[in-house]
Amino acid sequence: MRLLVEVKALCDSVYDLRYHHKLQGFLYSLLKHSAYRDLHNRRGYKFFSFSNIFPPEDLHEGDIRHFLVSSPDPGLIGVFKDRLDRLSRLGKRIYIGEMSFSLEKISVLKPRIGRSCTLVTATPIIIRIPRANYSKYGIKPPRDYPYLYWRKQYPFEAFIKQLEDNLIKKYNAFHGESIDPSPIFEQFIFQKQVCNHIIIKGKEVKVFGSLWRFIFNYLSGKKKKIIQFSLDTGLGELNSLGFGFTNKVR
Repeated sequence: MRLLVEVKALCDSVYDLRYHHKLQGFLYSLLKHSAYRDLHNRRGYKFFSFSNIFPPEDLHEGDIRHFLVSSPDPGLIGVFKDRLDRLSRLGKRIYIGEMSFSLEKISVLKPRIGRSCTLVTATPIIIRIPRANYSKYGIKPPRDYPYLYWRKQYPFEAFIKQLEDNLIKKYNAFHGESIDPSPIFEQFIFQKQVCNHIIIKGKEVKVFGSLWRFIFNYLSGKKKKIIQFSLDTGLGELNSLGFGFTNKVR
């Protein structure tokens, strides 16, 4: 389940490539005085993700932009929608860093996974490989880092295994189940590797991610439910910072 939020630029501004924590902060501010008010401080998975503000171009007053927010939790989406609707009715400005907007339209979308579909990453998938798995994947880092971000020079097996394990852990945590990790993805097309600069605890850090196209031809049963869940919650890590956001294109 997701929201499509249409906004209008209220002044000229440069598109902020470091929007992640700013848009995240705006979304968390919508949860004040709700049942989700402590979500930001809650340990573990947050079960929501968001797209970038698109198209990602410098803004001129009056320009229309959009962003998407998704979650497998209809209650959370409901709170986001109610709060956004209220801000829109009151004519409140919203600020994402130096970018300021008016809220024009908020729509609820329910993209559904069928027997066959194609998912495309709209924001990079972040996968961290822990030190304990270096030898498993034949990785020999120059230093004894506690983890490494998956990059194209590392084995593809490391990416897909960590991706599937992460998805199953999130699915189990959300649904209270105990499914064992198993192969999920059928066909995958690597598109490109990217490096993003994000702010974590007031410090700018680099995170490495990758963009993909995933093709499914024979989805059914539990596997279909897991892929539907991935569309709602995001793939990989740092979903609540807007990473791993995917769109269904077929």
